[in-house]
Amino acid sequence: MERKYQLFTSESVTEGHPDKMCDMISDAILDAYLCKDPNSHVAVETMASEDIVFIAGEVASTASVDVKSLAREVICEIGYDSKKKGMDGNTCLILSNIGVQSSDIAQGVVQDAGQIGAGDQGMMYGYACDDTEELMPLSISLAHKLSAQLTKVRKEGILPYLYPDGKSQITVAYDDNGNVVGVTDIVISAQHNAEVPMEQLRNDIEKYVIREAVPKDIIMPDVKIHINPTGRFVIGGPEGDVGLTGRKIIVDTYGGIARHGGGAFSGKDPTKVDRSAAYAARYAAKNIVAAGLCRKCEVNLAYAIGVPEPVSIRIDTFGTEEVPCSIIEKAAGEVFDFSVAGIINKLSLTSVTYKPVAAYGHFGRLDLDLPWERVDKVPALIEAVTGYVAEEILRKCK
Repeated sequence: MERKYQLFTSESVTEGHPDKMCDMISDAILDAYLCKDPNSHVAVETMASEDIVFIAGEVASTASVDVKSLAREVICEIGYDSKKKGMDGNTCLILSNIGVQSSDIAQGVVQDAGQIGAGDQGMMYGYACDDTEELMPLSISLAHKLSAQLTKVRKEGILPYLYPDGKSQITVAYDDNGNVVGVTDIVISAQHNAEVPMEQLRNDIEKYVIREAVPKDIIMPDVKIHINPTGRFVIGGPEGDVGLTGRKIIVDTYGGIARHGGGAFSGKDPTKVDRSAAYAARYAAKNIVAAGLCRKCEVNLAYAIGVPEPVSIRIDTFGTEEVPCSIIEKAAGEVFDFSVAGIINKLSLTSVTYKPVAAYGHFGRLDLDLPWERVDKVPALIEAVTGYVAEEILRKCK
């Protein structure tokens, strides 16, 4: 009898995807403000359609930033330097309407005694698992590698007929114990010029993208590979679809395998807990898994606007814990400071450069030294858990 596996699919997109281009513009603007004034409060959104880019938002800062020039720089760097590719960053129309942050919000964020209130209410999730070296779900990890490789072969001239827009998708099979069996399906859609024969494109992408990005030993013998399944992808970028900041939140996080609070990251300074608390939750979850306390961990934080501390903290280990989840939760509360100021200070979030994480994921990035990806809290977690376990044993013996 044929064995049935549990399948899970995640997708990623290239930096030339119109939504990702908008994310990168918003984060480049944020970086520019924070570089000049680390105390800047920024909430910037970008929309792109055909040859028009509209940038709007609210900023409170002593810095002055030429957002239009910065947007052109990002667009051209991605590869949109000709209308035939979907946009020309040198000539497109860029409109900007950036106002001052609401004083009603500002009074709750900036507080006395070094406290920082949450810039908004909401819940944020962080996740880690032992699928991969970087403690990320395998499906999203491979999807990002495919998208990044698609961009690499374009920019390095290996496949010069490719244009910036593109997508990837990976399906992974798991056994009943949650162990990876292998990759069952791979989907790639790549924007290209009109002259390249489809057979050549499909052969080249399988050879130079898929076989380079996905380890051979995890590709199942009957894997299904779909490359440009519609047969043509010439019209792409903002010409083919409207782009908008914050529309790829599952691509940005865990590929759908974990829950999501709904808040996007790009264009927001660290006082916005949509961003900073999501990073803190990932930091905690990754350290908990790295400490061997469980195989899977999801950390949920919730905040009220203007309040420095989270209103709730919840940890779910999905039955993979080595010690009771209640003890892991106590240890995490002792080891991690989830206050807004504590997160910003511990993770140095006013000095991080955010544009590089706007594409190919905010988590599991071995190519970047991101503070929320470090596992420097493992010893403290083990010590705290050991103490709580000892207390529990003594309590039961009395």
